[in-house]
Amino acid sequence: MSRKPNYWLMKSEPTKYSWDDLVRDGWTYWDGVRNYESRNNMREMTVGDRVLYYHSNMGTEVVGIAEVIREHYQDPTTEDTRWSVVDIKPVEALKRAVPLKAIKQESSLSDMQLVRRSRLSVTPVTEEEFGIILQLGGMAGDET
Repeated sequence: MSRKPNYWLMKSEPTKYSWDDLVRDGWTYWDGVRNYESRNNMREMTVGDRVLYYHSNMGTEVVGIAEVIREHYQDPTTEDTRWSVVDIKPVEALKRAVPLKAIKQESSLSDMQLVRRSRLSVTPVTEEEFGIILQLGGMAGDET
């Protein structure tokens, strides 16, 4: 029996690495995380977990769904062993981006880490929150 996936949100500035970049590349390792709590969240990720891909700073919106395809390992961009990466691949773009403003206006998302702990670049998302974001993104009824 396979386990249910966990859900996460990962932020990237679209000028650094956008959703379109991920789609073009087919996969990437998520590097550059230098916050211990975000790093620890990545270390909790397992293969098959689903990720909301969020454009930060410019856009400030959820734009796609990705999947964890490799669990944490040493960040290849540094020799500092405190830092890890995970590999992700794109699954599907949302039919419409879900702006932060819409997320903040949705009362059922008021406890979402993106709203409450906005500075973290990698945060857990509940299954309910994930489903609501998909609905807001025009993905209602999709088995993603």
